[in-house]
Amino acid sequence: MGIPIARAAVEARPRRARRPGPPTHGHGGQELAAIRQLAADLGLEAGDLLGATVLHEVTHRILDREAAGAAHPFESARRRITRAANAPDVTGTLRAFRPAFPTASPLPDPGAESSAAGDRTAAGRALEELVLLRLNATNPALRGVRRLFDDADLAASTDYLRVLEALDEPPEAREAAVAGQGHRAAVTGRPGTGLMRLLRGPIAASPDSLAGQLLWVRRHWATQLTPEARRRLTLALDLLAEEAHARTLRDRDAGPGGGDGEAPELGSAEETERFSADAPWMPRVVLLAKNAYVWLEQLSRAYGRTITTLDQVPDEVLGAMAAQGVNGLWLIGLWERSRASREIKQRMGNPDAAASAYAIDRYVIAADLGGDAALDLLRQRADGHGIRLASDMVPNHMGIDSAWVLQHPERFIGLDEPPYPGYRFTGPDLSPDPGVVIQLEDGYWDHSDAAVVFRRLDRSSDEARYIYHGNDGTATPWNDTAQLDYLQAEVREAVMGLILDVARRFPIIRFDAAMTLARRHIQRLWYPPPGHGGAIPSRAEYGRLSPATFRRRMPHEFWREVVDRVAHEAPDTLLLAEAFWLMEGYFVRTLGMHRVYNSAFMHMLRDEENDAYRAILRETVAFDPRVLERYVNFMSNPDERTVADQFGTGGKYAGVATLLATLPGLPLLAHGQLEGYHERYGMEFRRPQLEERPDPDLASLHAARLFPLLRRRAQFAAAATFRLFDVTAGDGQVLGDVFAYTNRADGERSLVLFHNRWGEADGTITRSVPFAAGEGGGPRTEDLAEALALETGADAWYAARDLVEGREHLFHGPALARDGYDVRLGAFDCRVLLDWRRLPADRPWADLAAEIGTAGVPDLDAAMAARRRPTEGPADAPPAPPAEESTPRPRPGSPTKRGIIERS
Repeated sequence: MGIPIARAAVEARPRRARRPGPPTHGHGGQELAAIRQLAADLGLEAGDLLGATVLHEVTHRILDREAAGAAHPFESARRRITRAANAPDVTGTLRAFRPAFPTASPLPDPGAESSAAGDRTAAGRALEELVLLRLNATNPALRGVRRLFDDADLAASTDYLRVLEALDEPPEAREAAVAGQGHRAAVTGRPGTGLMRLLRGPIAASPDSLAGQLLWVRRHWATQLTPEARRRLTLALDLLAEEAHARTLRDRDAGPGGGDGEAPELGSAEETERFSADAPWMPRVVLLAKNAYVWLEQLSRAYGRTITTLDQVPDEVLGAMAAQGVNGLWLIGLWERSRASREIKQRMGNPDAAASAYAIDRYVIAADLGGDAALDLLRQRADGHGIRLASDMVPNHMGIDSAWVLQHPERFIGLDEPPYPGYRFTGPDLSPDPGVVIQLEDGYWDHSDAAVVFRRLDRSSDEARYIYHGNDGTATPWNDTAQLDYLQAEVREAVMGLILDVARRFPIIRFDAAMTLARRHIQRLWYPPPGHGGAIPSRAEYGRLSPATFRRRMPHEFWREVVDRVAHEAPDTLLLAEAFWLMEGYFVRTLGMHRVYNSAFMHMLRDEENDAYRAILRETVAFDPRVLERYVNFMSNPDERTVADQFGTGGKYAGVATLLATLPGLPLLAHGQLEGYHERYGMEFRRPQLEERPDPDLASLHAARLFPLLRRRAQFAAAATFRLFDVTAGDGQVLGDVFAYTNRADGERSLVLFHNRWGEADGTITRSVPFAAGEGGGPRTEDLAEALALETGADAWYAARDLVEGREHLFHGPALARDGYDVRLGAFDCRVLLDWRRLPADRPWADLAAEIGTAGVPDLDAAMAARRRPTEGPADAPPAPPAEESTPRPRPGSPTKRGIIERS
């Protein structure tokens, strides 16, 4: 390899190291195998070792170019310092250096002279290595391999440091290098730069980062790099990225991959727009999630009898769901699960654990849930209540002992040898098949490692295959799963068959971790192009496919093919994608998924990043409002803390739940949300661990506010008439913590207001934010009366009932159009104005408005009947509009105190 390393470090290497180095396959072949094995022998990170090697070799090349056309600078330096009085003992230093720091290719005898004029002598080459040793030993970025360059003994026993001081470019050496200045100027951009300063360039630029130094080399010494040097440098950067990412995952408690509240990416004009058409029932879905085993146990406790199979779910439970407005039931964990997954979890200390719901053996309903027969009975009764059943489909991976792993190991990403030489597989056999051995890497059992592969051994042929665990790059590998290889057409077709089979049994399918199977992420995770490695340890050297080769092996997006096949072979199926990573718009606009997760809803509203979430709404309605109605909005999901833990059960929860029920899209209610439970149910839970009772106050809140909205879901689901408003304070500043929007459907109108912050909000809504006006139409805005489709004649008075207060309020159509509406909200206050109706024109509504002010009344018709009738004028004359005054009389629906919505 040409890099001198301390003999003491080699002799003291551990007998077995767990740190990985480059694997034995893929681009680089034996070179990578040697580096990986040496790194494992020395107990080092392979990226650090390869990076240090590349940096060393590139610096050597710079020195070679410095010597071009002239005697090598170290040759003249050696002669000069040897002739000088009190000269350090150069020869003695070099003779001590060689055995203390051997290389893979032995250096010539440092005492031998060159036989040809102008050639470098062995001593000159050794002096180069001496300088590079000191550079390595004093480079902070090489702290991970510091013991390879430990020069303390050499400095203590020789004139090593004095030789280095003498080499540090005195005037004579600088003059001797004049012949090489033209090249040095090309390298550094500064003629006459000192040689040592030149060599220290990467260290000065990025002292603490080896990757930063290699990037500096690629940027500033690019012309000095051969194609092979560039390849090795890029590979080193990829390995360093992998190792840095792995350290990050080890240092934090990383859960399964999910969204982190980033704004969804809407897509671009270049992407093909291919929305899937909704069936009439799809926009009205309200989906309730239930962990199947936990739910059945909770029902058993509630009803005082054993309920273990799906057909035993009480009919009154389904009826209660329907009465609440729920019409979709997502049952999590229905399929037959991996026995190995259960054994792993029980061996690791949880004797009550089931297998993970996402480590699937086969797509058949679990026998202990009653199998397909029990599901059919539950489906029939749910249909009778207007409830459709939903199921998971986990297309990214299967259980490590699944039927496919046992019978079709070629369908999974794997290797013929372990990717890391430190891996050992001596633990228990987890296979249910006596002909096949399934073993986790030993580090799982003692918590010392989280290997990227497991071993599958065929007993009959003694053939071993090292199959990658499922992985999305955001956490340690899912050790009870096996990663499918989507570059194989046969695998894509086999998974397609499973999806179609699930679609024939369930009208709603939720695809787990769907974003991992977009082409860009299959390539990024498993076949990363050079320079893009880092997500999955050991995969950097397996992704050297050209873009053309990758596209040839996967010519189309898998999800687009799924959508088209399901539409043809299992129509009337709603496809719902768990997709993050800024792919939300792409999944619905281009890939054609009916619905996609919107994790920003939960994260941003929980954290009160209200301006950011309002910006998402603004940008979406301006880009294409149809995207908004394709979002799945939720306050928790199986990978997150519970709703009660994140939002509480008070005003903040009530307000965000109101947004959940009234924004376009699909509302997803988490298991335990309606009861106010605090326990988070792991995917291996067979029963709840806590004895929790439903919160009666929360039940009352839901009955009064949430369920009435869910039952009217059709009124809020579409985005064509959704209008978002800014609430503006008197000084013109937008109140970013207030959400204000209107919607209409089938003649029904709604105005929703919510202040997601502790404090007061006082402002006015007038015109909507710009929205895309349909095909070929530019952005438009509407005033509040237009948004609500209200008439604006002088006699146009309207009543609307606030669901929160239970009181009716008066609105004057022309005042809303002209002046907007004043809003005053306290901490986490919410208003939902529904049941808008045009009032008869033959009554003095203006007078009543002046009397009742902003508080509203229980019934406007009753209030009008009870007031004293005017004594002048015909009884059926419509009220005249208020006269203009120097001090206008307050009018409901105008930006004055009488138009304010405030708590009575």
